Amino acid sequence: MLKGFFNAPQPQNEPVLGYAPGSAERAALKAALADARSKQLDIPMYIGGQAVRTGKTGEVRPPHDHQHLLATYHIGHTKEINAAINAALAAKSDWENLPWEQRAAIFLKAADLLAGPYRAKVNAATMLGQSKNAYQAEIDSACELIDFLRFNVHYMTEIYAQQPPISPRGAWNRVEQRPLEGFVFALTPFNFTAIAGNLPTCVAMMGNVVVWKPADTQIYAANVLMEVFMEAGVPPGVINLIYADGPAVGDVVFNHPDFAGIHFTGSTKVFQHIWQTIGANIHKYKTYPRIVGETGGKDFVLVHPSAQAAVVSTALVRGAFEYQGQKCSAASRAYIPASLWPQVKANMQRDLAEIKMGPVEDFGNFINAVISEVSFDKLVKYIDAAKADSSVELVAGGNYDKSKGWFIEPTVLKVNDPYYVTMCEELFGPVLTVYVYEDDQFSQIIDIVDKTSIYALTGSIISQDRYAVAEATQRLRNAAGNFYINDKPTGAVVGQQPFGGARGSGTNDKAGSMINLLRWVSPRTIKETFDPPKDYKYPFLGEE
Repeated sequence: MLKGFFNAPQPQNEPVLGYAPGSAERAALKAALADARSKQLDIPMYIGGQAVRTGKTGEVRPPHDHQHLLATYHIGHTKEINAAINAALAAKSDWENLPWEQRAAIFLKAADLLAGPYRAKVNAATMLGQSKNAYQAEIDSACELIDFLRFNVHYMTEIYAQQPPISPRGAWNRVEQRPLEGFVFALTPFNFTAIAGNLPTCVAMMGNVVVWKPADTQIYAANVLMEVFMEAGVPPGVINLIYADGPAVGDVVFNHPDFAGIHFTGSTKVFQHIWQTIGANIHKYKTYPRIVGETGGKDFVLVHPSAQAAVVSTALVRGAFEYQGQKCSAASRAYIPASLWPQVKANMQRDLAEIKMGPVEDFGNFINAVISEVSFDKLVKYIDAAKADSSVELVAGGNYDKSKGWFIEPTVLKVNDPYYVTMCEELFGPVLTVYVYEDDQFSQIIDIVDKTSIYALTGSIISQDRYAVAEATQRLRNAAGNFYINDKPTGAVVGQQPFGGARGSGTNDKAGSMINLLRWVSPRTIKETFDPPKDYKYPFLGEE
């Protein structure tokens, strides 16, 4: 076996391509979109490196064109879930004993495949399956996932390099980072292909084996990711991709003695139920499972009277309505001083009147469809209730149409009550609620911002007054795991702003950082003594 202290390539953030008219990347993406729409895929599960088809299928349809069938996928049940766990455990010994640089090379290759030959394909899959426009797909399924893979390799090498600083004469102290004892379950959401790729790969990178279940509404792009992982050389059984009913998966996974951890992104309610289930079953496991989760958000923008109206309106339009507000970090509640509100309102109304909504294949559309009819109906219920409430002003939007796709206009509501329902509850769609406060009430409004929501994921302060910035930064220190100054509360970049929140927003284990990878190893301290003592007596026992 080769030996050496290897230095992995220094990571750099993947450049974001512009997709301007006439560009090579635009032509490649348009061709990939046309190719994907021209065929109907039959998507299997992947268990132990084998494509598994059950005959029981679900459908994948573009949210912006629900009459078109993109693919069918095969649904598993108890048999396939158990097979995935068994395949993972069978692969565990060889994988965890593979030298770390060999594991690193696999995921660095996956990054290069995504940056090169698979870039258009994974972006097209994300656009069609999840209704993301070209720019949103590029920063997600290409750039962010590439960054996760490359930076995580870098963090892995830093973790392995961390050793005790002192070994006294005659001894050698060292630490090894062992994979967890068992398998890890990765449960991933619809809204970010990068998250769907990162949750299983960062776990596997540290020598663990994984059972991965993506959201049904992300399966189309997940299938491309699995193709990339296999081409990159991930061995059979290391990452097993299954599609199955959530409760059926949970019933098997959370009762298995070899369950070693869960890597989760999704709703707070689901995560709390999972935590409760794990707690109830804790006596069944060989070890205490690692529970890592990023859940909901009710992200705020706090505006100081010194702020510039153009900065505020741009942060709100982008922060609230990019990807139809279907980001855990999306701006969904804003607190704006009365002196600035007329200009901010006018700016937003002007910008939203210009914004086009429609299918992703038309690159001129800023807004596309929400993910599903369930999401559509939920959002419509809130919008209709607000429109019927005399205390709520409809500032912009409020219309919707599901005849062709699940389209909801960017909607801005102004409320008189800072605790109105849409200021408190996570909607996960293109709805922004604004509360206007008197300019001299800035300090008081900070308390309202802090206690309005159970969540603490992201938030921002927009101000030209540094004292106000300092006050908000300090007093809202527990209200957001990612805090922004003079910016929208979205757009965290791997290697620059590790992402995660606390309170009802998760365990704050910071995806895209060493912190997260440390959760997937179990350290062992080793002390070696070179000339051990041969007599039990210590010097103090000697006679005078």
